Amino acid sequence: MELEPVIPFEPISASSFPQGDNWVAQIKWDGVRMLTYKDSSGVKLINRRLNERTLQYPELQTSSRYCSASSFILDGELIAFDRDRPSFHEIMRRDALKRSSSIERVSREVPVTYMIFDLLYYDGNWVTDRPLAERQRLLTELVLPQPDVQLVQNYTDAEALLAVMARHRMEGVVCKDLASAYAPGGKDKRWQKRKIMHDLYAAIGGVTYRGKVVNALLLGLYDGNGDFVYIGHAGTGKVSGREWQELTERIGPLIVSERPFIHEPERSKDAVWLRPRLTVKVQFLEWTPGGTMRHPSIQAFAEIPPGDCTTNQLG
Repeated sequence: MELEPVIPFEPISASSFPQGDNWVAQIKWDGVRMLTYKDSSGVKLINRRLNERTLQYPELQTSSRYCSASSFILDGELIAFDRDRPSFHEIMRRDALKRSSSIERVSREVPVTYMIFDLLYYDGNWVTDRPLAERQRLLTELVLPQPDVQLVQNYTDAEALLAVMARHRMEGVVCKDLASAYAPGGKDKRWQKRKIMHDLYAAIGGVTYRGKVVNALLLGLYDGNGDFVYIGHAGTGKVSGREWQELTERIGPLIVSERPFIHEPERSKDAVWLRPRLTVKVQFLEWTPGGTMRHPSIQAFAEIPPGDCTTNQLG
């Protein structure tokens, strides 16, 4: 039987942690959500947007080394490290690859770790309707931990875990109800997340230059009316000099004379406007009263459609 891809269950954002003995806390890794499918056709890796990423991660193709089930769907996150902490920029160096020669080379340069936290299906049986506690127990029986394949740990003190994450400049914490079933395509309060830094995907509506090279981006989101709303100007983060140069060369066909934003941004004077076709993941501290990001930091160029960069991410 060949398994059909499913949209993973998502946590909602929360301002405080839920209370009770039935809740556990887990580290929120700054990586790429990935479901691994093993069926009669082999092993496939598919992200939360249902895009296949099997070729990008060849080290996970031999599933027998990390899972004893003959068929399965595992849910987890692929992470890559920049020194001592997970880096979205580093994992995107792997995730965005297309050519096999590049995949082979970068696989050696950027090792990944698969952090598994849920099980949807194994040996011909769906287990999405079983409690999380039982699915976790099954994971301990089926998953064979490796240096690059690990089970995500549970913690009982969410506040203490959040404090540790803040000290290490990590992304945040997810709390999960041990009695919760898994709802493919769902998003509700049975899983709740608190982020230390906020992040979102934004489309590039303009750039500024230092000399002849782009040095900052004017970013926007689409609102419920389809209008492109300016959310801030970002020039710091994890973009290398080479990537700025490549972006400078890439934007030529996207340059337009009229601004794409519904309102005039604060940095209009020196801006060159673009059709919003390119996207980035950006991290920031909070929103200003004027509706722009405070201390935005570019994490990576993203491989998502501009139409997905919407204000719905803010909920």
